[in-house]
Amino acid sequence: MAQQINANQELLDYVRATSLRDDEVLAGLRAETATVPAARVMQVMPEEGQLLALLVGLTGARAVLEIGTFTGYSTLCMARALPADGRLVTCDLAAKWPDMGRPFWQEAGVADRIEVRAGDARATLAALREEGAEFDFVFIDADKSGYLHYYEESLSLLRPGGLIVVDNTLFFGRVADPAVTDIDTVAVRALNTRLHTDERVEICLLPMADGITLVRKK
Repeated sequence: MAQQINANQELLDYVRATSLRDDEVLAGLRAETATVPAARVMQVMPEEGQLLALLVGLTGARAVLEIGTFTGYSTLCMARALPADGRLVTCDLAAKWPDMGRPFWQEAGVADRIEVRAGDARATLAALREEGAEFDFVFIDADKSGYLHYYEESLSLLRPGGLIVVDNTLFFGRVADPAVTDIDTVAVRALNTRLHTDERVEICLLPMADGITLVRKK
């Protein structure tokens, strides 16, 4: 049985040279984000951004929800994959992070597709439910302690056949170590367990980046 490839730097460089389709706007936002101390942990890999854009296109999504904006790199990738009349609602606790990405959204010509909602994500999701919002695609990449709640709320806002993408579901490999019991690891582990037995959805956990789980609502 084939085992997982060890993606060392040489192999990662090869993947990027043969697969990654980059441009000045994306590279510029990554460079801007790199000035933030937490960037290395919080920034999605460029390959993941490209995957998100591909999935948005494959699903024919017109309405996207993002939980956890940070500086808006994944936001930019997904917004560019939407049709001109598409809509992306992204939420983050503090407006200062999305504000870093806004000039790059404007440069890419997609700022009018993006609505930023700053504040507690739980309140934002409750408000969207009250508004009767429905989404085709959801990307969850926020505080890990809230993952179970964000998943349930996202599922209720998602149309049948829609897709949820959950980031960091391997959480630096900590989920596989029972000795690790910090609140974030326990929360990600609990979500993975819930997903495995949730008959409402189809799932696939991809062992790339920090673990990416695809969840399709039946």
